[in-house]
Formats: sequence, structure tokens, C-alpha cells
Amino acid sequence: MKNDVFWYKGKLIKSQSLELKINDPGLLYGATVFTTLRVYENLLDSNLTNWQAHCDRLLSSIQTFGWQQPDWELVRQGAQILLAHFPVLRITLFPDGREWITGRLLPQDLTEKQNNGVFCAVASSEFYRSLPSHKTGNYLSAWLAKTSLDAQEAILVDAQGNWLETSTGNLWGWYDCSWYTPPIKAGILPGIVRSQLVNWLQNHQQPVREEPWTVELVQRFEAIAYTNSVVEIIPIHTVHQPSGSLQYNPYHPSFQQIRELFIA
Repeated sequence: MKNDVFWYKGKLIKSQSLELKINDPGLLYGATVFTTLRVYENLLDSNLTNWQAHCDRLLSSIQTFGWQQPDWELVRQGAQILLAHFPVLRITLFPDGREWITGRLLPQDLTEKQNNGVFCAVASSEFYRSLPSHKTGNYLSAWLAKTSLDAQEAILVDAQGNWLETSTGNLWGWYDCSWYTPPIKAGILPGIVRSQLVNWLQNHQQPVREEPWTVELVQRFEAIAYTNSVVEIIPIHTVHQPSGSLQYNPYHPSFQQIRELFIA
């Protein structure tokens, strides 16, 4: 099955186009919430797929915004049909309860990035995500940050220059035998994998420090990476910034500890 099939309003549709009304707030304002998940073992209920956590995050945003809930049975039905053809699903919900599910393949260069890392660039502080604790359809700032830089990934920062997250994931750093990740209150997305990792590392007696990533702290890290539900963990070997580039070890042994979480 090719990418010209998707699920919308309780139906499987074979097309490369989605028809929306011209005054649809999802079209006009990006008024949607979404979550992207990777299906493991071809099962929505696999612990690694974390289906319920993704649904809970959607529900939390819907309740915060006062939107209509979707028919959750239809959401699961659409996901179940598409997972037979795609390892990655994106579930989008509209304010009036409509569900829209699309599928895609894993990135072709994913293994290369996981093994050898990527280079990033620090974006201008104007490219901050609106409503950062929610995954809304208005992702323009993150998209601009990534596409306007000569880098494989962009690092978003606040007005003080503190690193927040990448355009697609949460940040992790290793220093002084501890893992560091920016705190939620700094204005970042509470990623599903981020929550999994915090709990998993703490259960394995590995300290996790949630602290602001200041200009001073990022220079101390031996290794850094970003995580999300699709790519798992991607080391970062270089970060370009106006004051000069920072280098990190993409082969640091600490990464092996995190990779163990994703072994089904």
C-alpha cells in the first residue's frame, strides 16, 4: 500500500488529497492536535508502541482546549487498519471531533543517524513553538527552524539562549555520570519517549536531572542526543551556533543504556 491512503471520519480513503471546507479552523489556523507513534511488534498494545499514552496526550489537549472528543473506537479502528501497512502513524484530531490518520515508513537513513549521529544548528529564539506543552497543528515555527538552517536538525532556544528541544524531539545530555534533560516548565513538549525514559532510568537507579540547559551547561556535556517516538534516540555530534561549534561524542557508551529501552 502506498502513501496515498488514509483514514478520515471513520472511513479508509484512497487519495493524495484531503477535502476540507475553506473556513475549517484546522486549515485556517492549524487548529488540530496530533500525535505520531511508531508501532512495535505490529501491535498497538505493545509496551513500546505506548498507544494509551498517545491517546491520553490527545485527550489532555482536547480537554484543555474544550474541544469535542472523537469516537475513540473509530480512532483505534483506523490505526489498526493502517498499521498493517505503515510502521509510523500520525493521528490528528479536529476541534469538532473528526479524526484523521495517516501512515508513513521509517526514515531510510534512520540507522545511519542512530549509529553515527547528526549535526544540528541553534535556531533563532523567534522560532519558539506556540502552546509548547501541546502538540498542535501549528508547527510552523519548528518547521521553519529546521528548514531554514543548513543542518540536519534545529535546536530551539528561549529568549535567554537556553536550549529547549529540537524541532522534532526532546534533548538529552550526559555529564558527570548523570543524564540531563530540560524541564517541562522551561516550555517544552512533554514527549512520550521522554516520560518513558525518565521513568525507566530512575527505575534502573540512574539519576536524571531536569535542569535548564544554559550556555554554560551545554558546554560541559560529553554526549547529547534527541528522542522521539519514531526515531527512538539520535546522538548529536556537532552543534553549530553563532559563537562557534560544539562537538560531542556520538559513540559515547552511555547511549547503550538508553537503547536498551527500545529492545522489544
